[in-house]
Amino acid sequence: MPVEPGALLGIALVALAMVLTPGPNMIYLVSRSLSQGSVAGLVSLGGTAVGFVVYMTMANLGLAAVFVVVPWLYTGLKFAGALYLLYLAYRAVAGGGAGLFEVRDLARDSNVRLFSMGLATNLLNPKAAIMYVALIPQFIVPAHGAVVAQGFILGGVQIAVSLVVNALIIVGAGAIAVFLRRRPAWLTWQRRATAALLACVGIALLIEAPAPATATR
Repeated sequence: MPVEPGALLGIALVALAMVLTPGPNMIYLVSRSLSQGSVAGLVSLGGTAVGFVVYMTMANLGLAAVFVVVPWLYTGLKFAGALYLLYLAYRAVAGGGAGLFEVRDLARDSNVRLFSMGLATNLLNPKAAIMYVALIPQFIVPAHGAVVAQGFILGGVQIAVSLVVNALIIVGAGAIAVFLRRRPAWLTWQRRATAALLACVGIALLIEAPAPATATR
């Protein structure tokens, strides 16, 4: 297996921290769940999943060739990804975002539109783009070979974590909204825990980033 267990754990932690950081995907999925029910949220999540697969395929097939020809770009992407994680950590504690579980009612849409909107929301989501272009490559080890396979394995882990967590949030959106309204302090601690996880991974990657990439055959 070309991917080390530590890399699998690392990308799982990054994916978990990012999926718990509210962004366009979560806002859309929660809004649909609260206004149209959990089934609508899950249909929308299906579109989101396809968006992840599109990004994963494009990034892996393109970056695999680039890393061989321009190995210094690998190091640059690692720095960019680490800095982005630190930025997300700052944003998590800085707050200022809209209440995620206090979304206004929306017009009911068909399953086809829900799916297509989930897909479009993810394809236009900068977090998704950066995940595949700057974060997942940090856990790829060119010296192990099979760069494309590594990318797809790591991307698969990220997608699995994202889908499981988002599905749980969709199913429990109503109960979560009530819980947070009664216990607002919990939202603060969730943000702090997410920020701490992002910061730890970001610092670790920043320290490791100068390690040079090794061209593969």
